[in-house]
Amino acid sequence: MSDTQAAGSQTNAGGYRVLARKYRPKDFSDLMVGQEPMVRTLTNAFETGRIAQAYMLTGVRGVGKTTTARILARALNYKTDSIDKPTIDLREPGLHCQAIMEGRHVDVIEMDAASHTGIDDIREIIEQVRYRPVSARYKVYIIDEVHMLSTQAFNGLLKTLEEPPEHVKFIFATTEIRKVPITVLSRCQRFDLRRISASDLVHLFTTIAAKEGINAEAEALAMIARAAEGSARDGLSLLDQAIAHGSGTVLAEAVRGMLGLADRARIVDLFAHILKGDAAAALGEFASQYEAGANPVVVLTDLADFAHLVTRLKFVPDASDDPSLSEVERLRGKEFSDGVAVSTLSRIWQMLLKGIPEAENASRPMAAAEMVLIRLCHAASLPSPEDAARRLADFSAGSNGGAAPRAPSGGNGGHGGGQLQASAVAGQRFETAPSAAPAHVPSAHLRAVPTPERSPEALERPAVQIAPEPVPEPKVPIRSLEDIADLCGEHREPVLRARVRQSVHLVKIEPGRLEISLEPDAPKSIVNDLAAKLREWTGITWWVTLSNEAGEPTLSQAEFMAKEAYKEDAKTDPDVMAIMARFPGAKIIDVRINKGAAEEESDVDNPPAPPISESSDGDILPGDDIEF
Repeated sequence: MSDTQAAGSQTNAGGYRVLARKYRPKDFSDLMVGQEPMVRTLTNAFETGRIAQAYMLTGVRGVGKTTTARILARALNYKTDSIDKPTIDLREPGLHCQAIMEGRHVDVIEMDAASHTGIDDIREIIEQVRYRPVSARYKVYIIDEVHMLSTQAFNGLLKTLEEPPEHVKFIFATTEIRKVPITVLSRCQRFDLRRISASDLVHLFTTIAAKEGINAEAEALAMIARAAEGSARDGLSLLDQAIAHGSGTVLAEAVRGMLGLADRARIVDLFAHILKGDAAAALGEFASQYEAGANPVVVLTDLADFAHLVTRLKFVPDASDDPSLSEVERLRGKEFSDGVAVSTLSRIWQMLLKGIPEAENASRPMAAAEMVLIRLCHAASLPSPEDAARRLADFSAGSNGGAAPRAPSGGNGGHGGGQLQASAVAGQRFETAPSAAPAHVPSAHLRAVPTPERSPEALERPAVQIAPEPVPEPKVPIRSLEDIADLCGEHREPVLRARVRQSVHLVKIEPGRLEISLEPDAPKSIVNDLAAKLREWTGITWWVTLSNEAGEPTLSQAEFMAKEAYKEDAKTDPDVMAIMARFPGAKIIDVRINKGAAEEESDVDNPPAPPISESSDGDILPGDDIEF
């Protein structure tokens, strides 16, 4: 860089200004690069006097949200000797323009919501909006990253935002529009700043390089534009870095090394090896790119980008006119788009999308990327699912006719034939047989092998019926949940017994098989615990399964319902009714049946009353204890 050029890159203070700041847009004509819809809307609004009280600017980083906010503040407060009204025609610097663009105007207040998130910061704004501007037409509040405000701060701003004083305007900027409450969005005019296209970025970089007197190769600028991903600020930062890296000259080879990229021509060669299924050549090419400094993850990403380009060229041929594409990508991409099937391109794309995160997260990215390439090469010689189904149908039809057709050797758009190995269709057995094919492509074709015919006598003979093996009798008979709960008590398993009583619903029980359903809060481990304990206690294997049926009530539920039934029966007993009448406010809390000695003697003639767990009329007899 000459002394004149170096001097031109300095500010008045003598310090170097990076390109992203030096070439920041100053007016709406500079914003026309990629943001034409927003500029057109604002132009019409200013000409008709329809100026909103609040604006919401959203978009990815580096597309110009803060710069647009400053230009908008400049347009609102534009004033010259001949013009004194809001306008978007800012070609002549106005009275307040320089101070606003440098962020030092007293009436244009910029606040970073990332560091001022609380209600106290918003309360300060609310208290200041009632004061008129010092020198400008409007007092403009620019709040960057507004989505970082707290909920209380948003709520405190709502009323002022809806009905601000006539001399106040709000301009918000955010990268996370979904985090902004809808109540705030509904009070703002929203503008979505789009990503800047690669062609626009290339044109911008070319213009800036010419102004700076920098010799830059078109391919190098195209690489920077792709790496910027639609962000002008990121692209200018990379261009600054490339200028420093190349000592004032921006060369494609230097940018490729700086960004860790692979040569686009070599990416195309690697893509061709993958389509042929030549794993050895693909791994050799990948190793060469890795030794040259390419990042394995970047190589896989570039492969995915080229697969997307080839697929897009198949449906949008005019996409080859993109100036960010190299000549190799343009010509060979068109060639591949004419010869490769969409199914193959889609399969490559899906496998790369799955393989890129694997390489990013692997402890050895080089090895992980090689495994992805090997899978891609292997998949190139496989048929698509619909092609495989069609071939199997053809083989089945051929075998029925007495001759099996030979599988075609090509497929997938002419790049890599698909072959099938041993399969079975419609009762036929198929064997692989060698066929002529390239050395690097495994191949096989199918031929039908007839199955031995059965004689009429064999067809008439009934099939042999195998009797099921009888289940051995358990050492301890189990017929109900009560038996299982009793076993838990006998073997000192109080926790399991409590779970059986409170959480288990019986669905079906038979020797060696238990179907149950559980309460929602029951631990699932109870199934395995029951199976293990029942096998230990009964000496046979038990299959304990969970059922979707509701089943019987749990033992605890059954006891509770029986006690409630006894209480209801007790309320109708004459003696109990007399007691209840004698003692107002008394309640029946439990019913216990206690047999006296005389009743025990009469048990020979009178059968005992059924237990609570069985059906009973629940009559209260003389001598029963009733607890109140």
